[in-house]
Amino acid sequence: MLSNLYIENVAVIEKANIDFKDGFNVLTGETGAGKSIVIDSINAVLGHRTSKQIIRTGESYALVSATFFDIGDMALKKLRSLGYDVEDDCLIIQRELSLSGKNSCRINSRPAPLSVLKELGTYLIGIHGQNDNLELVSPALHMHYLDSLCDFRRQMNEYREVYSKFRKAEKELEGFNLDERKRLEEIDFLTFQINEIENADIETGEEERLTGEKNVLLNSERILRSLMDTREILDGSDDGFGVICSLDDARNSMIDVSAYLPDTEELSDRLSNAYYELQDIASEINSRIDDIGLDPQRLDQIEERLDIIYRLKRKYGNSEEEILSYLDKSRERLAVLNNYADNKDALEKEYRALEKDVTDRAAELSAIRKETAKTFVSEVQKEMAFLEMPNVRFVVNIDRCPLSSRGFDKVEFLFSVNPGEDPKPVARIASGGELSRMMLAIKTVLAKNDFIGTLIFDEIDTGISGSAAQRVGQKLKQISEDKQVMCVTHQAQIAALCDNHLLIRKTYSDDKTYTTVSSLDYEGRVSELARIIDGVEATKTAVEHAKSLIGDRKG
Repeated sequence: MLSNLYIENVAVIEKANIDFKDGFNVLTGETGAGKSIVIDSINAVLGHRTSKQIIRTGESYALVSATFFDIGDMALKKLRSLGYDVEDDCLIIQRELSLSGKNSCRINSRPAPLSVLKELGTYLIGIHGQNDNLELVSPALHMHYLDSLCDFRRQMNEYREVYSKFRKAEKELEGFNLDERKRLEEIDFLTFQINEIENADIETGEEERLTGEKNVLLNSERILRSLMDTREILDGSDDGFGVICSLDDARNSMIDVSAYLPDTEELSDRLSNAYYELQDIASEINSRIDDIGLDPQRLDQIEERLDIIYRLKRKYGNSEEEILSYLDKSRERLAVLNNYADNKDALEKEYRALEKDVTDRAAELSAIRKETAKTFVSEVQKEMAFLEMPNVRFVVNIDRCPLSSRGFDKVEFLFSVNPGEDPKPVARIASGGELSRMMLAIKTVLAKNDFIGTLIFDEIDTGISGSAAQRVGQKLKQISEDKQVMCVTHQAQIAALCDNHLLIRKTYSDDKTYTTVSSLDYEGRVSELARIIDGVEATKTAVEHAKSLIGDRKG
């Protein structure tokens, strides 16, 4: 669960240290006080997109830190798969943004990419806001809801594996649908390309080797001159002795000395080793001089060969490896075209087998969806009845559609608000308040199967009041028995049911705006609920009403 949220220099919040509790947490405050900033801060630390525009005016950075305890097995497994671990059952995620653009993210003090925060965040907190209601209007998302309840992970993985093979065979079969003239044209073209590459007879690394040889030939006179100068220094010339001859004299002299001074024998050996080493070097230099040839004809041959490789690279790849790979693929394609009839028959047979296999597996997925939909419909209708929508009829419509990566089903949620009316898409029949309660009913059913330990509901009570708001609050309270729940609300009936009431208040000082977040005691809760009920100047009646709503929940 989310235990603590620390916010610094985010919009109008200078510093806020917010402690959340297990169970039902609510956040209230006047419009514009900064409730959305708290949710935006949570989104930021979960890796969602944000910008340096959230940095408080006059400050150079913004910081958000979230502390979690008891994150659950799925989140712990994901965390470890990403290369991190918890310490003392505590997970701390931090994100800092700066005006300079040097932003950073950390998990338990270790640097982490933003993508890791986002991937991990989906296992820690589920945020449901007013915009989620629009998901009911979008049928494309309905299958996602239903599939999250279906127990078909193994079947779905097997289906997708077969579906991938099916699509590959389908694409290859489309490549066979050539008329005879195009097939012959492609055979001629491939034959020309294959012959051109084969006739060139290139080898991997040939260009590099030839370029090195060319460089030697172009500089052969300079190389030869330097080698001969070195040989003369070592071996000497007609005018004098070289280094080797002088070193030999020094060696012999030291041999004489070592006969009288035994401790100089090592120096004598070292001079002897140097003498023999220089002789070996001189011998190798002589061999290199003999190998250096001034051959203009060879240079022309290399230039011609490099030109061939260059022309092939322009057509078939950026290196010898790519050219030879292109040659292999061209040979394979030519073999297919030359054996067109046999290959097509074999591929058609494979395609039909895969089509049957993938269709059978899609039917299996569809059967599981339809069975799951029955339970889903029953549970959602019970939840809607509890939320004072007893006459609403909920239908999960599953139609057949072309095969996709999820099977051949098209899923759409239909509702009938009034008895006797046929179920229709929700966008055509639901008001804002009805939409909120429908969404809460669905989210409640989904939450029972959700591995996420913390759920945030951001003003999902829009458009409802009275007893309906009371029921929404009771439903959120019920969910909080199994999960940590946070709710941003304007409804006193909902706020009264919480285990932890957080008040977000905006103040002004020295021409600056400050937002604070504080946990309310019993008196504070009564005062805040009275404000929600009756406005800024709460009446005695509002205060008594607030006390009656809280009842014995004074903790």
